[in-house]
Amino acid sequence: MKVTVVGAGNVGATVANVLATKNICSEVVLIDIKEGVSEGKAMDIMQTAHMLNFDTTVTGVTNDYAATANSQVVVVTSGIPRKPGMTREELIGTNAKIVKSVVDQALKYSPDAIFIIISNPMDAMTYLTLKDSKLPRNRVLGQGGMLDSSRFRYFLSKALQKAGYPATPTDIDGTVIGGHSDKTMVPLTSIATYRGIPVKQLLTDEQLKEAVEQTKVGGATLTKLLGTSAWYAPGAAAAAMVEAIALDAKKLIPCCVYLDGEYGEKDLCIGVPVVLGKDGMEKIVEYKLEGDEKAKFDESVQAARNTNSKLGDALK
Repeated sequence: MKVTVVGAGNVGATVANVLATKNICSEVVLIDIKEGVSEGKAMDIMQTAHMLNFDTTVTGVTNDYAATANSQVVVVTSGIPRKPGMTREELIGTNAKIVKSVVDQALKYSPDAIFIIISNPMDAMTYLTLKDSKLPRNRVLGQGGMLDSSRFRYFLSKALQKAGYPATPTDIDGTVIGGHSDKTMVPLTSIATYRGIPVKQLLTDEQLKEAVEQTKVGGATLTKLLGTSAWYAPGAAAAAMVEAIALDAKKLIPCCVYLDGEYGEKDLCIGVPVVLGKDGMEKIVEYKLEGDEKAKFDESVQAARNTNSKLGDALK
């Protein structure tokens, strides 16, 4: 499989590196507009091949989309990252133009590709990509739910450790749906488990609430600490999505996808559980949401619609 990663910044380079070390692709093309950056990062990654025992070829190019031809998957990380104090939604004007341009260029050379959008605000950028490209909805995915769910598992494991349980993130099954936003993502505590045990049986309501709030501001917390957006976990999350597609794994992963009646919603892209395989989105799994979680998901949907309304001319 050939995969293109657009944007050779911290996230894009991490996607390329993780894909290479997993050894699931024959070729990864890293492309950027800044002269030499993608070439240098690709070379750096390739110089680990013998030590890490992988055969994937990683190539870096500057603004040469011809080199991306016949990619099966295109991962879009392009755009400006968040700075401390910024919301993802504040990036919409600048990043909409960038994402629209790179998707158009990538499609010229890889018309059958599946697109994974990371650029923020991710839900709106996924919606923009779908509407502008007119691709079928199974081929346009947003990476948010996988990342947010991983953060949820991390914070639940920390809460369980404080409560006296020897938990690690790999012991936890936890899912986040809704928008990839600090205020409106929906960590589902009702179905989260620790080695099969519902976490609600092990943690107090206050402990669960704290884990949820830490998850929701997980990206902002890292931005404050690092001075820019996180990259290891976002890059690994996107690579996991590519892996599910490359291996036709039929894996259930929370992704941002276009809803057409599912969850009672239409004409928006938002995070829900999705079965990923060689064709991209193969099935949307509908959880039975009730009470507070249903109300929060409805709020998240409305927030996503409000953000989409700000796309304006980008949708024309």
